[in-house]
Amino acid sequence: MILKTENINKYFKGANNFHALKDISFEIDQGDFVSIMGKSGCGKSTLLYILSTMDTDYEGKLYLNDELITNKTPQELALIRNEQIGFVFQFHYLLPEFSVLDNVILPARKLGRKPMSEIRKDGYEKLELLGIASQADKKANALSGGQKQRVAIARALINNPKIIMGDEPTGNLDTKNSENVFNIFKELNEKENLSLLIVTHDSDFADRTHRIIRMEDGRII
Repeated sequence: MILKTENINKYFKGANNFHALKDISFEIDQGDFVSIMGKSGCGKSTLLYILSTMDTDYEGKLYLNDELITNKTPQELALIRNEQIGFVFQFHYLLPEFSVLDNVILPARKLGRKPMSEIRKDGYEKLELLGIASQADKKANALSGGQKQRVAIARALINNPKIIMGDEPTGNLDTKNSENVFNIFKELNEKENLSLLIVTHDSDFADRTHRIIRMEDGRII
């Protein structure tokens, strides 16, 4: 079991307390490819922020790789995020002044578990895996939108995470590049047995994943 939630509840506190997530419980196993769908405002992104450990203000329990991570310190959670979770967002968040390779290896440099020569070798291998190694020395802002998203996926993979989480990773892409990104995820899932959890509005994308978690008004329906 890679990811498990038990009765996650989320409140936005203010003049009128808003119950954003209501008793969210589900599991993701090794090699699962799961999508989360629902209308805007249903709680998808709020849930993803909790699952990714970036939001700790919730009730319930969150397990990652069979370990309870609820109530861990911010420092412990930062290490867990860097080691075990890869992120792919709607926007690629590349540093334009850095080369493609330097963007990819940033999380590995931060983790600091390997010498730089090995980190750069790993980064180049991830770019090869995504068919974009020829762009390694280019500045990130010289790439097309589809290429930038491939670089973002390579960056998400650099520390060999247990799970990839995506927040609308095809939201800014045209049909062809959206298809390319789906095929990359599918190949990573099938060849590397990597677990994926993707929030998406794209029903064509979701229909081809193993399972769809549908949300409405803060609940799984």
